[in-house]
Amino acid sequence: MKKIFLYILAGSLCFSACKKDDDEVATFVEPDDIAVRNSYDDQAIQKFMDENYLDVQGNIKTFSATDTADDNYKKLSQLAPKTLPSGVIYIVRDGVQPDPGVTLETNSSAGNNATQIRTMMRGTGYVAANIDGNTTFSSIGNIINTINGDGSPVTDPSFYYVKNSVLNASNNSDAAKQRSYYEIEGLQEGLKYFKGFQNMNDGDPYNLQGVIIVPSRAAFARDAHFPYSSTYSLKNTSFVFNFQIYKANPRPSGDQ
Repeated sequence: MKKIFLYILAGSLCFSACKKDDDEVATFVEPDDIAVRNSYDDQAIQKFMDENYLDVQGNIKTFSATDTADDNYKKLSQLAPKTLPSGVIYIVRDGVQPDPGVTLETNSSAGNNATQIRTMMRGTGYVAANIDGNTTFSSIGNIINTINGDGSPVTDPSFYYVKNSVLNASNNSDAAKQRSYYEIEGLQEGLKYFKGFQNMNDGDPYNLQGVIIVPSRAAFARDAHFPYSSTYSLKNTSFVFNFQIYKANPRPSGDQ
């Protein structure tokens, strides 16, 4: 009888230990040190560029482990990505750029010289997390997607350019009176290395010009920002933009 009791006890302890191990799910804790956050972003960006490619229309796609149809595509990391001092990375897609095209002045404080854009764009937010030594991106959703959405280009999305009337609204907090509360500086910086088409029609099929990857330090970092999403914060969020500039022109005074 004692032996039976001991076997039952041993089995119970083993089950409890196994159950405890199964219930312990690794979770990511945001690092206090901003240098660590920046390192996570850079590692995740490199992994993202190794795991994704551009399809025939310039859409970002993830390589399949089972389908050989994408075997002949080059990784994003093989498409001559350029890294700016801010950490922003841009990839200009060969053979689809306007010629000569319109030079973009993306400084939102440039007044009449600033460029208004009409764009087809997909912008996805990612948070880089390190769990058990593996650093990777986790998608938190789109802040814009005209490509898979209604299919119509949009003019001056507010994370590219916010109107003065919005900045000067009387009920704004001090933070909401700053362009940095709305605009993603890294996107503006990356767009300088592209040119826009002069006047494509909204119904023209898209052929995306390239990619801009913005690490969180060149986006909102840990600062207050406009609530582009009601369900998630964009602090510590990196962004990947896939786009085509359908029309680029000096911003009319009524739209400044």
